[in-house]
Amino acid sequence: MSIAKPIIAITMGDGAGVGPEIIIKALQDQEMYEISAPFVIGDAKRLEQANQIVNGNMKVRVIESVEEACFEYGTVDCMDLNLLPADLPFGQVSAEAGNAAFRYLERAIQLANDGKIDAICTAPLNKEALHKAGHIFPGHTEILAKLTNTEDFSMMLSAPKLKVIHVTTHIGIIDAVKQINPKRVYTVIKLAHDTLKKAGYQNPRIAVCGINPHAGENGLFGYGEEEEKVVPAVEQAQKEGIHAVGPLPADTLFFRTTRGDFDIVVAMYHDQGHGPVKVLGLEAGVNITVGLPIIRTSVDHGTAFDIAGKGIADELSLKEALRQAAELAPNRVQ
Repeated sequence: MSIAKPIIAITMGDGAGVGPEIIIKALQDQEMYEISAPFVIGDAKRLEQANQIVNGNMKVRVIESVEEACFEYGTVDCMDLNLLPADLPFGQVSAEAGNAAFRYLERAIQLANDGKIDAICTAPLNKEALHKAGHIFPGHTEILAKLTNTEDFSMMLSAPKLKVIHVTTHIGIIDAVKQINPKRVYTVIKLAHDTLKKAGYQNPRIAVCGINPHAGENGLFGYGEEEEKVVPAVEQAQKEGIHAVGPLPADTLFFRTTRGDFDIVVAMYHDQGHGPVKVLGLEAGVNITVGLPIIRTSVDHGTAFDIAGKGIADELSLKEALRQAAELAPNRVQ
């Protein structure tokens, strides 16, 4: 099989949630097949149910291997793990669905390790269901890190005109400032550089935020955090030929990046990076885990049990996640 487009495995996530529906809806858009070669790792029966629920016109085709996939618009190739009971109710936490979501991701990692796929795009899972099945992880990111033996990784948010990678994420602001250090800042700068290089950027332009207002303004704000925690990391990256600049004031940096001055922003803490991306629209933001051996993108929402099985879930975030996976996946030469 010779495929020029990136091969993307879409994991179905929790089958009791909206994952199956948004997958069918997203793949009804022909653009997804024009930019990538997508297939689903999940349960074929559930996808067929979802196809009926959304009044779709897609044919679900069971495959045993990536080589069997046809990647043709109108057909959803499904690597069927057949783990869900036929009568699994929508909108309810179940150990069966939690275990299945884990196994879909596990299979995707196996395929990645074998060089069969170029990126993974994940539909949402449910933490309670995951834990009920005995898989004690906070979410997708930690599972992926564990299964790939990855220690240095980071969350990247991507919207059409803005990419942001984070030094810290889900911790309080006081703890975040304590955890920021030159080693971690350098690691994230390097992750940003390597990720964009693999995606085809010749010399990624990386802008690094300050911690304090106006990036400290030469010690006027804060207690010298920029000089202590950020400057050494930027200087180390520059010595290695990485096009990194900073620390720069965050209040103007995101505007400059959307204008085209930079390719990616290194944010110091959660809200510094998340706020600007979400202003651009919740449906436009995509969660990306970088530092893994493979690109992983995800929808920026949960399983939405309250509307699962009703056919009304919005597929726009999944479509954007597929676009970003296709953009960031290493170039595949035919």
